[in-house]
Amino acid sequence: MPGLLLPLTRAVTYTRWLHVLVGAIVPFACAMVYPGLNDPSPHDWLLVSVLPVPLALAVALVPSIRRAEGLQARLMLFPGPHARVRNEEDPGISTVFSASWTDRWATGVWLVLRLEAGLALALVTNTLLTLALSLAGAASGESDVTGPLPYVPDASWIYALLAPVPVLVLVMVAAGVGALMARAARRLLGPSVKQRLAELEERTEQLLERNEIARELHDTLGHALTLAVVQAGAARAAGDPDFTGRALEAIEETGRAALEDLDRVLSVLREKGRPAGTRPALDEAGRLLDSARSSGAQVDAEVTGPLEHLPGPVSREAYRMLQEALTNVVRHAGPVHIGVRIAVESARLRLEVRNPLPVTASVTGAGGGRGLRGIRERAALLGGEARAGQHGGHWLLRVDLPL
Repeated sequence: MPGLLLPLTRAVTYTRWLHVLVGAIVPFACAMVYPGLNDPSPHDWLLVSVLPVPLALAVALVPSIRRAEGLQARLMLFPGPHARVRNEEDPGISTVFSASWTDRWATGVWLVLRLEAGLALALVTNTLLTLALSLAGAASGESDVTGPLPYVPDASWIYALLAPVPVLVLVMVAAGVGALMARAARRLLGPSVKQRLAELEERTEQLLERNEIARELHDTLGHALTLAVVQAGAARAAGDPDFTGRALEAIEETGRAALEDLDRVLSVLREKGRPAGTRPALDEAGRLLDSARSSGAQVDAEVTGPLEHLPGPVSREAYRMLQEALTNVVRHAGPVHIGVRIAVESARLRLEVRNPLPVTASVTGAGGGRGLRGIRERAALLGGEARAGQHGGHWLLRVDLPL
């Protein structure tokens, strides 16, 4: 029983009731013109329900009508700030203009359904409220009240008990009709397939942009912080003023480059649509190699092919991959011998970074950490492949990118 009375306490029940009743305005307005509202017969009511249909279908051709109906449905058919029971989920109602004939026909069906449901609920509301008033009059002792029940003298208490029943039935009917209209609104006013695809593409673009920014920050700041920590530790252990000066100089240069990259990324976040600015490319790999050497590592680099003629996206992503690879070596293996090979061939770019496996370090599994995962993601976006693992007592990272 408490569950049956729950609709009485929900504000959305009455907003839905009002929304459905508003749909009866047009049929009643047409009825005033023809055939009139003076003692109409069932045939007249049938005619009243049919007359507004062509008008509703014609109005549905206007693209803005779908948006107006969607806004009304979102506001009045679903729980929200106006309801006692809040619902944070998206009701699935579109609030955009009609973009196709499918949208227009769906809007037309919705308008016709709203007219017919509004007219039917208005008639039921009038009938049940009239019955409730008749019972209330009989309970007060008025014997000349009209109603389907005969008047029984000295039975005022019976009429008093029966008077609220039509009102309760009316609220239950209104709640049921409102729930059905809410379900119909999701079907008829929901986003079309084209709109769903557009929203999915937009969400995908946002996720890709966030992943790209996350990779940029991870690679840039991770590289700078790793080199700074290694340089500071080496300078403290060496106790040599000359070495300390060179370490501080390397930390300063690396930090300045990281700040420039950070400012570029943050500027993109602050102002949407602003160009990302110039990103370092692979022909600037010399500064990465120098940074690794300044940390104490011995770096042997072999470069074949014209790096300056690489496609922009390939060159920029390859720079970040090399940066992350060198950062991983310095972080996990320390100042060891690093072999770097960059080869530009006719149809691909091959990047290899090799270093001896440290005795005490744990070997990363096939899944890799965030750095290796980022390298694999960058390679996959360019249609290439990145592999990392043990190879003859060394750790080898190999990246192949198509040109």
